[in-house]
Amino acid sequence: MSDVVGFTERPSEILRAGTGFSLKDTDPDSTPGYPGDKNDGEVLLDDLDDNLTLFQEQLFAESRFGGTKRVLLILQAMDTAGKGGIVTHVMGAMNPQGVQMKSFKAPTSEEKSYDFLWRIEKEVPAAGMVGVFDRSHYEDVLIHRVHRWADPKELERRYSAINEFEARQAAAGTKIVKVMLHISPDEQKERLLARLDDPAKLWKYSSNDLKERAFWNDYMDAYQKAIEKTATEIAPWHVVPANKKWYARIAVQQLLLDAMEGLKLRWPVPDLDVALERDLVERS
Repeated sequence: MSDVVGFTERPSEILRAGTGFSLKDTDPDSTPGYPGDKNDGEVLLDDLDDNLTLFQEQLFAESRFGGTKRVLLILQAMDTAGKGGIVTHVMGAMNPQGVQMKSFKAPTSEEKSYDFLWRIEKEVPAAGMVGVFDRSHYEDVLIHRVHRWADPKELERRYSAINEFEARQAAAGTKIVKVMLHISPDEQKERLLARLDDPAKLWKYSSNDLKERAFWNDYMDAYQKAIEKTATEIAPWHVVPANKKWYARIAVQQLLLDAMEGLKLRWPVPDLDVALERDLVERS
């Protein structure tokens, strides 16, 4: 469509947290690489849904013939940053049978008895699938750092364990897309108040959100450290300004499209005689 406004720069490049990255210098209200407005963004999101669906079907089809490729989208953010909206508006375009969604809550007593990655390992996507982690193993270096539930030595061990875990996943055929949705404290306040004012959103409100909000600066420091320690060539971090929900959605959509395009997916060619099979079908 000629009237669709697209990105002027690839989000996979301009949103990547590279060497010298500073979270403090990232404006949550900005729209890097995108010159359009909200309406343009919504049109773009809808326009590219078919591309995402096509890639997903090719990914799944390849796996039926021995392909090992899969995608894992890791979403991390402060409360109210819009993870649910990403799942609804971006992942919603995909066939749900090809999506493995996991939302990690506080670990159970059984999960606490194992290493922090034990419960994560069990939820990685199978070949041909698109996995989504709504929060993830990064909680174990974020909230644990903020509340000092883990000492510095243990945190360093966990950063290394995460890098090793993600390297293993990449070697098995997983394309990892790590996203931090970055909102401002003022925007979070507005969204929390909106939940209290709207009966349809009241159920989303939790007083625990307010408790964690008091540690905002500590969380930003924890995110900065986690990004520095775990941004690797095979699993880089992308920090997406998320004060504007519509921008966050098109940015994550673009990151997924970029990742899947990079897999160089192809339709598999079954070993069969098409002419013969056509004849058999016509005779049936």
